[in-house]
Amino acid sequence: MDNKKYSRKEFISFLGKVSLGVLAVPPFLTGCGSLTTPINTEYLSKRQLKKLKNLVLEGLKPSDKDSLELTKGLNYHIIIRWGDKISDRDTFGFNNDFTCFIPLDENNPKDGLLWVNHEYIHPLFVSAYDKKLHKEKTKEQVDKEMYNVGGSIIRIKEQDGKWTVVENDSHNRRITGHTEIQLNWDTQIKGKSTVIGTNSNCSGGITPWKTFLTCEENYDSFFGETTYDENNQPITSKGYHGWEKFYPYPTEHYGWVVEIDPKDGTAQKHIALGRFAHECCTLFQLEDKRVVAYTGDDKNDEHLYKFVGAIPNSLKEGTLYVADTVKGKWLALDWESQPVLKNKFRDQTEVLIRAREAAKLLGATKLNRPEDIEIDPITGNILVSLTNNIPKGDYHGSILKIEETSGAFDSLSFKASTFIAGGEENSFSCPDNLAFDLSGNLWITSDMSGNKMNKEGSPYLPFKNNSLFVIPRYGEDAGKVIRVASAPRDAELTGPWFSPDGKTLFLSVQHPGEQTIDLNAPTSRWPFEADNMPKPAVVAITGDLIEKMNKLNQIEMIEAKD
Repeated sequence: MDNKKYSRKEFISFLGKVSLGVLAVPPFLTGCGSLTTPINTEYLSKRQLKKLKNLVLEGLKPSDKDSLELTKGLNYHIIIRWGDKISDRDTFGFNNDFTCFIPLDENNPKDGLLWVNHEYIHPLFVSAYDKKLHKEKTKEQVDKEMYNVGGSIIRIKEQDGKWTVVENDSHNRRITGHTEIQLNWDTQIKGKSTVIGTNSNCSGGITPWKTFLTCEENYDSFFGETTYDENNQPITSKGYHGWEKFYPYPTEHYGWVVEIDPKDGTAQKHIALGRFAHECCTLFQLEDKRVVAYTGDDKNDEHLYKFVGAIPNSLKEGTLYVADTVKGKWLALDWESQPVLKNKFRDQTEVLIRAREAAKLLGATKLNRPEDIEIDPITGNILVSLTNNIPKGDYHGSILKIEETSGAFDSLSFKASTFIAGGEENSFSCPDNLAFDLSGNLWITSDMSGNKMNKEGSPYLPFKNNSLFVIPRYGEDAGKVIRVASAPRDAELTGPWFSPDGKTLFLSVQHPGEQTIDLNAPTSRWPFEADNMPKPAVVAITGDLIEKMNKLNQIEMIEAKD
């Protein structure tokens, strides 16, 4: 479907509609908020069904306003913003990204723990470091920056339609750039089994055993990166933010998938999943309780990976594979069985640390910034956002579909195809985060760079601000790409996650005012508070439209019965 006009009919055929008796989604997916099977179909009356069938979504036009714009039928309120207290000791971090929610009681979807990533910092806001005025940062400034990345666990409750933070709840805590974290591996890395901090926390996931996963993406910005020359000698670069001046931690301690236990905040980094710019980590649990994990490397010409567990409930014992999307093969990043890897690397640990090099030696397919990955709860297909690859002339990105052979997630072969390409003809650009609601409708956020949005001559000018889109699976609007939210200036909408009852969409408003170079003239002032400074925040989106969208599948299922 590359390079041709998007077709609603093709979309509906591509995703597939629900039919009775074919829902084979495991219990794990049914409890993950953004990955759920369709809800009960028995209680809707014929009158209610008729209203659903007549539901027409009123999409927004592209907007460059400095506000969070929502289409008719939606409203929002802020749950928490940068700097808000979450306990007597801790405050909410900067640049919130991925969100996910676990109810404390499975029978009560209105009370639970929200995990939120804090990806990176803007020094001007966080540490008052202005590179025009200051030659170097102080240790105090670096400490502030390290505190403001990582993630937050907060207990939230919904009452009378509004979600609020439970102040000083025992679960409320921060994971930061200073937190001690274990390596889930038998071999030390650079002489350590425990490392300091997590950063660059982009997207993530939830495990079947109800812990949070957070993914370290552009880690090289903070402590630099180690690469190897033609003689296999290491070359270590400095980080953009210069943290290594005061904390000379090995670069190899970053670039991993991190698991957080919400009960006590203990954390571990999963070495078996490889080291690269992880955007997300999306899990599927097989019938024998082994876990399959999909993750992408968000960088131009990097790769798509899959870990297949060897024993139940383990993200350590198993094999990491990388995708050859041309031949439809998963290639094992296994030192023991791959002679080309034995010739290059000392052992399996080095293969995993240098996963990018290993993947290229095996002939993995270079992709255009693989970002979020979600599993269609109806068909089991895997969708992968390929955001863009500007040096190759791909400005608008696409969404890739992976169909595992025979629908087996531990299969070593698959079929890859492009579902939909971004661009003006399809109304969106640079797909990033994906989410499915309880009806299997597909929600998409966009990731156009702030320094290119709303600029004359830019290919992104027609799209204006970053946005949130939905492609309905059912009803009169099935197959349309519909803009339902528009972000404030410079901002990106990230981390869409549905509450278990489907009535709330948790969403991050990340980096409003990111292009600010003078605190007296910020490029955004959202959310328009007393200090008039932009603040990243997590919002709850609710309204009749959300609830109706999450019931649309019932039309198809009830009509199928008839």
